[in-house]
Amino acid sequence: MTPLAPGRPGRPAAATRRDALTVATDRFLAGERIDVQAIARQLGLARATMHRWFGTRESLLGEVLARVAERRLAEIRRKTPGSGAPALLASFDRFNRDLTVTKGLRVLLEQEQERALRILTSSGGIVQPRMVAAVERLIEREVQNGQFAPSVAPGVLAYAIVRLGEAFLYNDAIVGIRGDTERLREVEAALLGVSCPPDVSCPPDVSRPPGASRPPDVSRPPDVSRPPDSSR
Repeated sequence: MTPLAPGRPGRPAAATRRDALTVATDRFLAGERIDVQAIARQLGLARATMHRWFGTRESLLGEVLARVAERRLAEIRRKTPGSGAPALLASFDRFNRDLTVTKGLRVLLEQEQERALRILTSSGGIVQPRMVAAVERLIEREVQNGQFAPSVAPGVLAYAIVRLGEAFLYNDAIVGIRGDTERLREVEAALLGVSCPPDVSCPPDVSRPPGASRPPDVSRPPDVSRPPDSSR
């Protein structure tokens, strides 16, 4: 919580944009609605100040979602042992599974589905570009350390991973989160060149052998109406 100034009950001392973002993030994680006017009152700010800092409520929501996702992805990668494609796959898989159980995200999709999907998946918004950049940074680090040689440019690979996550995790047909993390892991494994049989956790040293098939074409959304053919 933002510290309060002595002798001024209920009013913060020199509230900043960061304070407002922190309050909004706390509310999101608690599954509460992000109310711009309520946050302004809590921090002793004018609504005009909040508008100057964030513009619209959607922009504030985008900032919160991007901030939470960036921090969580970075934390997961720090705690994931190993290097190269297997470590990237393990990090992305853990991140995807965390998303499906994030209370604030579930509440947002249940209460404001259309707005939430627009904020999460718009290429012209805040969340998707920042997530692509965050994933690209992780990939670039492995490339620079000589631990990973992607078959496409890191930026393209990062974009594909983020877009696939959107397709497999967010359900635009009914309210809620699809949470198809198992098949998402399989496709991400193929993109990263990690050999990962269905329903089997990949050991950290298993990667695609030389001459293995190229990653699938991700220019089209995945067909999630039928299970993958595991006989191949």
